[in-house]
Amino acid sequence: MTLHGRIEQHMTAQADRDWWRGAVIYQVYPRSFQDNNGDGIGDLPGIAARLPHVASLGVDAVWISPFFTSPMQDFGYDVADHCDVDPMFGTLSDFDAVIATAHALGLRVMIDLVLSHTSEQHPWFAESRASRDNPRADWYVWADPRPDGTPPNNWLSIFGGSAWAWDGRRCQYYMHNFLDSQPDLNLHSPAVQDALLDVARFWLDRGVDGFRVDVAHALVKHADLPDLPPTRRGAPGDAPIADASPTVAHGRLEHVHDVDQPEVVAVYRRWRAIADAYDAVLIGEVYLLEHDRLARYLDGDGLHLSFWFAPLHAPWGVAYEEPGAVAWDDMDGELTDDIAIDSSAVDTLVRGQAEILETAVR
Repeated sequence: MTLHGRIEQHMTAQADRDWWRGAVIYQVYPRSFQDNNGDGIGDLPGIAARLPHVASLGVDAVWISPFFTSPMQDFGYDVADHCDVDPMFGTLSDFDAVIATAHALGLRVMIDLVLSHTSEQHPWFAESRASRDNPRADWYVWADPRPDGTPPNNWLSIFGGSAWAWDGRRCQYYMHNFLDSQPDLNLHSPAVQDALLDVARFWLDRGVDGFRVDVAHALVKHADLPDLPPTRRGAPGDAPIADASPTVAHGRLEHVHDVDQPEVVAVYRRWRAIADAYDAVLIGEVYLLEHDRLARYLDGDGLHLSFWFAPLHAPWGVAYEEPGAVAWDDMDGELTDDIAIDSSAVDTLVRGQAEILETAVR
């Protein structure tokens, strides 16, 4: 092969690895997308049947929301088996057919991965809660009660109430960022990280082209589980946290210990090494509004992409000053910020709860 040919081959391979730059990704929520067997619930064969239409729209990839085995108390984000398909959606063979059909049409396939928590019905949790000394005893975030029997700290669930649920078998509390049927995993444990990496390999070996990581900023909690300080938004006369709505109550605390811990960067370095070996992409649902905090997740050998939620909280009036620079008045009034991150980092602009609009290389 000539030098020119080798250069051309190298550039083609690089472009193939970087397919996600500027890509348009079409989200599919399986339950409501296409019912193929007439039971009133969307399924994987229904997705496969509609992929020619999706490809005709000119998109580059599909992102499929959770279809894993689940009691469905949180619409599939309460996973009971990371490596199987819930019967309501079909079988692993049906998923393989989705991959084969998509790839034949030139579409990549990304799937959701829920790494921060599981369903209480997951075999990992069943073993973890059985005793304090079994092999998976430390796979979840467990803590002793305070001397008066109350939860170990003031952390709150996003869905309301304390983030701690009592378990009478271990006589300890377990932490749940969402429903009390969704215990949070302990990512400080190397064994938990290894098990989740095995999940990634399972799906990558089946042909998946990447993952959207659910609540990617909340994988690691402060090991000492300290109380969260109140935010400056609290004011005299405010209703007590116990009487406030879940959203308001959660916003009354500064979430400096239950999310965005320094150790999470090392977790994503391990994931990036696996993803790069398969030419796969990692996109994180990193719900952080401060650019400097978000930047750590995208620094070269971490996530490839991140959702960018700041525009959801900003007043209208976005002004593009130059390629790569976005300026607006922030919620407090005056800030104009040019984001400085490695040029390989990419944000995914988001409007609504989970709609990807476009990507912007900075």
